[in-house]
Amino acid sequence: MIITSIDLQNYRNYPELHMELDKGTNILYGDNAQGKTNILEAIYVGCTTKSHRGAKDKEIIRFHEEESHIKLGIERDGVPCRIDMHLKKNKTKGIAVNGIPVHRASELFGVANVVFFSPEDLNIIKNGPSERRRFIDLELCQLNKLYVHSLIQYNKTLVQRNKLLKELAFHPEYETTLDVWDEQLVRYGRQVMEYRADFAGHLNGIIRDIHLRLSGEKENLQICYDPNILPEEFERTLRRNREQDIRQKTTLCGPHRDDISFIVNGIDIRRFGSQGQQRTAALSLKLSEIELVKMIVKDYPILLLDDVLSELDSSRQNQLLASIHHIQTVITCTGLDDFVNNRFPIDKIFKVSDGIVVNEN
Repeated sequence: MIITSIDLQNYRNYPELHMELDKGTNILYGDNAQGKTNILEAIYVGCTTKSHRGAKDKEIIRFHEEESHIKLGIERDGVPCRIDMHLKKNKTKGIAVNGIPVHRASELFGVANVVFFSPEDLNIIKNGPSERRRFIDLELCQLNKLYVHSLIQYNKTLVQRNKLLKELAFHPEYETTLDVWDEQLVRYGRQVMEYRADFAGHLNGIIRDIHLRLSGEKENLQICYDPNILPEEFERTLRRNREQDIRQKTTLCGPHRDDISFIVNGIDIRRFGSQGQQRTAALSLKLSEIELVKMIVKDYPILLLDDVLSELDSSRQNQLLASIHHIQTVITCTGLDDFVNNRFPIDKIFKVSDGIVVNEN
């Protein structure tokens, strides 16, 4: 799958933009704060409905404007496709695929698969568990529509249960209604945990060989899914914790508190690993993500690299560049030196300056 064209209107610092991409390597270069990352973000939003930065729609729309548009031309197995997205400040976004309205975000997932890699991802291992849960959710939502449904329902139920826990201080007679929310929370929570465990298992089948190569055959990496509660114990623990939940006015157990561990040669590098080990494992994780998409959807994803090369040493740069030459990639950077030094083939070069994009070849 490839993206053939991008059209933006009133998107962040772009009043208007039209770009045609090559099926190989596309470089966006220029000084910082010129709008390079905004283009990658627009591609990601167009494919997933979500910003990789976690930004809300109203934050994406250009200042002093009420709405924004994203149009992506996509080609998959030689068949063209078009995604149109209409972002509004105070309303739900509108989405259409080939001119046909899409009413649920889950219907968009899978039209185009993207993998986003930014400098922040290099810290995914040492950062808090919410970053790692977000990684799982963003990737699984692209690959599994059943997971999307389970996660949405779980989060909706969690919000309602926490709202009720806060109201019990003023209306203790409502406590019996917790049973209804507990039943739904357990039902969807178990599904979420099952999908996450399967996801970690699939990743482990891929990441070991990738990490061995990146570490010079020195390190064995294993990903361990750390559920906050075992599925078979969720209902019983929820019931046992009810009084504590009421006191603290929040749900204290469930998959919204899950985590992932990264074990290298038997050591948890999340706690005891060096920064170099953590960064190499993060790079392995992203490269595994690419291969996992290939395995499941039988096609490579579109890769978005946001100024990552400047954060890697030359060895990891070479490993990364050698791994992506066969898929469509959009890379942002401040200069072209990294690619010249690595003799990396470049198919299209764009210079970005203050929201103006110029094709240089």
